[in-house]
Amino acid sequence: MVHIIMTDRNKKIPAVFFITSNGNEPVREWLLNLQKEDRLIVGTDIKTVEYGWPIGMPTCRPMGDGLHEVRSNISGTRIARMLFFVHKNKMMLLHGFIKKTMKTPKLDLDIAKKRKKEVENG
Repeated sequence: MVHIIMTDRNKKIPAVFFITSNGNEPVREWLLNLQKEDRLIVGTDIKTVEYGWPIGMPTCRPMGDGLHEVRSNISGTRIARMLFFVHKNKMMLLHGFIKKTMKTPKLDLDIAKKRKKEVENG
């Protein structure tokens, strides 16, 4: 099952949330736990990718294995990352996190890779 964030024919790759086998939407839940101003920043950056795909730095960066990250600078000089891949012409949002180190933590990449495989294996 896939939930489309917003339908607009001008979007090159509309964003959709990853849904677990038991119906949870971990990325949506993560976003809803952010402060309103931070949600707006992350949402705007996702929208930039939806309309501008393919897009590069500073908004978006390839992470290997077909994964990409949306890069957002949020309040308190914090950095948010949204990991996604393009699946059936959609931006599948797999995992969101607050980045605390220079390198993307292996755990966060592994979560996104696992979810990507789940989507691909349908």
